[in-house]
Amino acid sequence: MRPKDRISYFYDGDVGSVYFGPNHPMKPHRLCMTHHLVLSYELHTKMEIYRPHKAYPAELAQFHSPDYVEFLHRITPDTQHLFPNDLAKYNLGEDCPVFENLFEFCQIYAGGTIDAARRLNNQLCDIAINWAGGLHHAKKCEASGFCYINDLVLGILELLKYHARVLYIDIDVHHGDGVEEAFYFTDRVMTVSFHKFGDMFFPGTGDVKEIGGKEGKFYAINVPLKDGIDDTSFTRLFKAIISKVVETYQPGAIVLQCGADSLAGDRLGCFNLSIDGHSECVRFVKKFNLPLLVTGGGGYTKENVARCWVVETGVLLDTELPNEIPENEYFKYFAPDYSLKIPRGNIVLENLNSKSYLSAIKVQVLENLRNIQHAPSVQMQEVPPDFYIPDFDEDEQNPDERMDQHTQDKQIQRDDEYYDGDNDNDHNMDDS
Repeated sequence: MRPKDRISYFYDGDVGSVYFGPNHPMKPHRLCMTHHLVLSYELHTKMEIYRPHKAYPAELAQFHSPDYVEFLHRITPDTQHLFPNDLAKYNLGEDCPVFENLFEFCQIYAGGTIDAARRLNNQLCDIAINWAGGLHHAKKCEASGFCYINDLVLGILELLKYHARVLYIDIDVHHGDGVEEAFYFTDRVMTVSFHKFGDMFFPGTGDVKEIGGKEGKFYAINVPLKDGIDDTSFTRLFKAIISKVVETYQPGAIVLQCGADSLAGDRLGCFNLSIDGHSECVRFVKKFNLPLLVTGGGGYTKENVARCWVVETGVLLDTELPNEIPENEYFKYFAPDYSLKIPRGNIVLENLNSKSYLSAIKVQVLENLRNIQHAPSVQMQEVPPDFYIPDFDEDEQNPDERMDQHTQDKQIQRDDEYYDGDNDNDHNMDDS
């Protein structure tokens, strides 16, 4: 029997204190809520917990242009009015606002994904989790869709030092455009994105016809879906495609982006997945027993995001969680039933994905996969050193002492983040 997976989990409480602004749907505070559920279910006792290093500008510039990184480092809410041209150039503004500690926020979530990849590379764990990561829209030279630094690309670049082929899977409701674009012309990374497509839905890319180019032709896979897809349709399609992808491509490692905006009832989403359906995808990918890096992503109904990611942490730990949520700092926000199930309310979207539509998409994707005769071979050179060398030996630290850092992860509750009603007091927010 295979030994139990060793799991590394990355968290820094400072990510949860970041505030995008009163009318912005992105609430990093959901990460604190997730972490406290992990603690209250005592999942932290089954994992190694790490505070990520803050990624250096030079590390971020492994993908992003140095001028963009430098601007993110320099800009503040107080000085942004001095740089209108640069703000436009780098796409900072309404969707991607400049807020206090923006660069540090990017350093922490990107550092978590980079550290996760390095622990996998050094075979110090089998699965690495960074729920703060997964910001898949950021481009080389600009912010996009609430994302500033593309931690996924940085993590994949790290994995490519040790693995000839890396598979990227994205179950966020939005197309993983930033990751696809970064690796569009290479066969060293296969990107597979399941997402809503059409009706001007952000970001507008991700048609089944987008398949990669040059050496990367057929190595970008897009599964465009319509509103209201349910557990049965989604998981059936996911398993059929991913099993064929793994069989054909034979990746050395997998990166799984678990955006929770594909859940039913998400403020910006339009799918009808339950947490069981969403987490079934995680369970399926885990069964391949390949080095696995798991991140968060979108998710704009905070309490459901926390529910989802704690369940998926449990799945990765082979631990089934009681439905009744234990007492924790955020207990009242899981009212009225204090359970892990998403309260369905009255909103159940009609599934506009007909069997014939889904079948046609599957046929097209599998046909494209047939164009790959076999997994590409790569002549691996000498592995470049990790850019960041910690000045202590993490592995000699006592995991329980590391966990005590949690006491420094100050509980920060913003009075302006919690309100009665569905809209988080963002009354002026147009969710359409």
